[in-house]
Amino acid sequence: MADQTYDYDVLVIGAGPGGYVAAIRAAQLGLRTACAESRETLGGTCLNVGCIPSKAMLHASEYFEAAKGGAMAEMGIEVTPKLNLEKMHAQRIDAVGGLTKGIEFLFRKNKVDWLKGRASFEGAHAVKVGDKSYTAKNVVIATGSSVTPLPGVTIDQKVVVDSTGALELPKVPRKMVVIGGGVIGLELGSVWRRLGAEVTVVEFLDQLLPGMDMDVRKEAAKIFKKQGMALKLGTKVTGVSVKGAKATLTVEPAAGGAGETLEADCVLVSIGRRPNTDGLGLDAIGLELNPRGQIETDHDFATKVPGVWAIGDVIPGPMLAHKAEDEGIAVAENIAGMTGIVNHDVIPGVVYTQPEIAGVGLTEEAAKERGEVKVGKFPMMANSRAKTNHEPDGFVKVIADAKTDRVLGVWCIASVAGTMIAEAALAMEFGATSEDIAYTCHAHPTHSEAIKEAAMAVTGKPIHM
Repeated sequence: MADQTYDYDVLVIGAGPGGYVAAIRAAQLGLRTACAESRETLGGTCLNVGCIPSKAMLHASEYFEAAKGGAMAEMGIEVTPKLNLEKMHAQRIDAVGGLTKGIEFLFRKNKVDWLKGRASFEGAHAVKVGDKSYTAKNVVIATGSSVTPLPGVTIDQKVVVDSTGALELPKVPRKMVVIGGGVIGLELGSVWRRLGAEVTVVEFLDQLLPGMDMDVRKEAAKIFKKQGMALKLGTKVTGVSVKGAKATLTVEPAAGGAGETLEADCVLVSIGRRPNTDGLGLDAIGLELNPRGQIETDHDFATKVPGVWAIGDVIPGPMLAHKAEDEGIAVAENIAGMTGIVNHDVIPGVVYTQPEIAGVGLTEEAAKERGEVKVGKFPMMANSRAKTNHEPDGFVKVIADAKTDRVLGVWCIASVAGTMIAEAALAMEFGATSEDIAYTCHAHPTHSEAIKEAAMAVTGKPIHM
């Protein structure tokens, strides 16, 4: 029942995947709900300039490369593609528009008030949005994250761009340098490589994709090199200068040594993201940030200030849209007096390159720190569907506890790894053993049979290798 002493029972700040989901769920539970958003459209970074538009470009560029690079010719389809970049951008924009309007519809359907403007705290239960002030019994901070800047490097969104600018390039750069070998840099670098750019990735660490399983990181590097990406690992950028439409980068080994220069038409700065907390007025409610600039919460997503909650990229944990969505549902249910839980040990991550890269749970390295493990691997080249689809790259890896056989982590590189990983996440959520997966019947021929075979390999008995 709505509390009439406040304007709202729940006021969510931010309409990204965490915020809009929290608002909709709260409204579904009978709470009078509003969502404040400073953008002109709903959906946050993910829908407007992140997950959705990047996948639209990734998918389109995959088609272009398949036609141009010989994959279609191998299957008897001979074509000579012509790139219409303007139209490719148009379909991206159309996808974004349709989905953001879909959230507007869901807000109307669930009677969520959209408060347009930038929000800041005036008190624990008072929030100013634009020029108006509102009161709420509960306030949920879901302001997301933004690009981490590289000190000394100015992003002009023309020659030096961030992930937003990399989606808007009006022409294919001849040479592109990506600073950062993480998910976003590899995805966007892949788009422009497929469309014709010479792409060099500069990563400070000695392997790509920090946080992922080491076998995956090493195999990914081999695949990207084979595709034509130049990789400079263990390398730091010491300077970027722009003259006209060209950029010159100075780089040197991270461990020290002689440097070199790189020339580029476009430089993508992609070294991570940081929580959006500036301008929220957290000092007005006595809420401090941790050393990483995040808001600390308890298991229920409550901050130390009663009535103030936080979810998504502003709190510790992976900065992933689906993690924020699950937290949005959980926090709304907790506010409503229910029990909202997110199992942070089972949150899958996906890199939407080609092939895709996905993982859930512990890496082999992390699992071994906790105790003895058993590992099973199965190559995609031995999977019948991957073979017939001319998709031989990659593998599936299952990590299980040596004593209990409980699955601790699953990692895979495959054309549809992002879809395949859902099976592994569900299995782990139910506490499955590798034997449980191995003795579950999988449809044939499918890519997912590789998960079954990798699970069988944990005890040394795969069939097709």
